[in-house]
Amino acid sequence: MLRAALIGFPSSGKTTLFQLMTSARDAPKGKGDVNIGISKVPDARLDALTAMYNPRKRVPATIEFTDIIAPARSGAQALVDVAGYKNADALVHVVRAFRDASVPHPSGAIDPARDARTMEDELLLADLGVAERRVERIEKDLKKGRSAELERERDLVRRCQAALEDGQPLRALELTGDDRKLLRGFQFLSAKPLLLVINLDEGDLAEVGSTIAKAAEKVGLTDFLAHAATRAVAVCSKIELEISQLEGDDAKAFLSDLGLSESGLDRVIRASYDLLGYMSFFTVGEDECRAWSIARGTTAQNAAGEIHSDIQRGFIRAEVVAYDALIGRGSMATCRDHGEVRLEGKEYIVQDGDCINFRFGT
Repeated sequence: MLRAALIGFPSSGKTTLFQLMTSARDAPKGKGDVNIGISKVPDARLDALTAMYNPRKRVPATIEFTDIIAPARSGAQALVDVAGYKNADALVHVVRAFRDASVPHPSGAIDPARDARTMEDELLLADLGVAERRVERIEKDLKKGRSAELERERDLVRRCQAALEDGQPLRALELTGDDRKLLRGFQFLSAKPLLLVINLDEGDLAEVGSTIAKAAEKVGLTDFLAHAATRAVAVCSKIELEISQLEGDDAKAFLSDLGLSESGLDRVIRASYDLLGYMSFFTVGEDECRAWSIARGTTAQNAAGEIHSDIQRGFIRAEVVAYDALIGRGSMATCRDHGEVRLEGKEYIVQDGDCINFRFGT
């Protein structure tokens, strides 16, 4: 399952958004407390497949969100010590851009660009400490004897150290697959993909709609979003709270008045999914229609392992039909009649929206 950790300074609306996205009732109460919730990835394709098969069970893809009351302003080491941050696949930074005199900002003035940069600096400082300690350890080990593997690791970590000292997040570095694999164990925070959730006033959201460039320009975040692997979504927590209390049709009408096609919460969930380079394939039938999360570039055999390790081990072939073909024909049988169901081997790269039946032996 994909894991995303929410970060943000006090009074940013982070915990409110977490509760709305995950339907969590209880919020963390004290510093270091953790709350974990599951969000369903919205996908109209799964809705259409469910309508076609009328299965007993519908299972969407999911993302695990973690909300942590972490002392972000009390030092970088505190970030390193929070496992929920280190274990996350991505970080979601809720940045306050709304004005409310009854909810004062800890720093006084509302300044989204300052808050985004300050949080980024915290991540960089935390990573720099990890890099420095690792280089020191490697140097000590190399004094005991030369090791090509350790030398390569030292050079790579030194490169990371130089980037961090220059104020560059590690997610912006161009690294090979082997380099990324080597660094994975360090769990560098600034190497994780970053999603900014810009928490706007209602009037500002109505003005910018879902156009991120407009939202970023309005609150001074255009330059920050030029970083690699950094994206943004604009929401208004006040509106999201009101929408959550409305029935389906009323909620759609409310969003339409704002020029939006879906709620900010759905946009946050979808953006988190896309940010990590994930996509969905489907298994369909009268028993169940389910969306499965996999990274882009996943082979058919490895995709089978998402369902069960036995299917991966005993993989024989994958029966594959594209979503558009299945919906267009109306049934798997008709797709077969038109030659649109393919038999693919273990090295086939699964495509977004593939509907797959795995053949396997035990």
